[in-house]
Amino acid sequence: MNKFSALLLSLFLSMSMYSQIHELGVFVGGSNYIGEIGPTTYVAPNKMAYGLLYKWNKSTRHSYRVSYSQSEITSNDIDSKEPSRNQRGYRFDNNIKELSLGLEFNFFEFNLHELDNQFTPYIYSGLNYTKYDGLYVFNGETRQNSKRSTIAIPITLGVKTTLNSRFILGFEVGARYTFADDLDGSYSKDSNLQNLKFGNINNNDWYVFSGFTLTYTFGQKPCYCAY
Repeated sequence: MNKFSALLLSLFLSMSMYSQIHELGVFVGGSNYIGEIGPTTYVAPNKMAYGLLYKWNKSTRHSYRVSYSQSEITSNDIDSKEPSRNQRGYRFDNNIKELSLGLEFNFFEFNLHELDNQFTPYIYSGLNYTKYDGLYVFNGETRQNSKRSTIAIPITLGVKTTLNSRFILGFEVGARYTFADDLDGSYSKDSNLQNLKFGNINNNDWYVFSGFTLTYTFGQKPCYCAY
């Protein structure tokens, strides 16, 4: 038993010598919606958003990233600059929960071997699995039909910097293009509610998360040099 334990320990130590550096942290910010109800401002957070994220840095330029985020999204025609929406007076609230997996690319070298402060803009994209409340509008009132899910494509731009040898602070704005049009209740997927649809049925709904990330790095720092 002692020999077997020693063998496992030696294997673990040898693997850790070549392991990549990891990041684990949080996202805190706000959310807003873009669609058939309310204002069409691209970035205008009006509800709290938060989440967890993990990154596996494969090089100084790219990382694999997985995250879970959630928020309530809301919008009101009264806040729109379009007169037709003001007069209509629709509003809605929805709950968003998303799981995202994708690739983050750094525009500059972001080498965690360096003791100097590191800074870079970055872009992230991949695929999201999003759960939400399926809505519809009846007599001017938004109602919930059922729980729904959809695939979304995140398009995120951000900047990040090292605070010290262990912590990295970032700020990002990420738009999500969904393959759904009933986050706001404008086009329910229920066949019995098709006569209640309104707005542009050729445009799906978007929502945006913007805010700060703070991650803690751990694991053996990788050697990015070529052999």
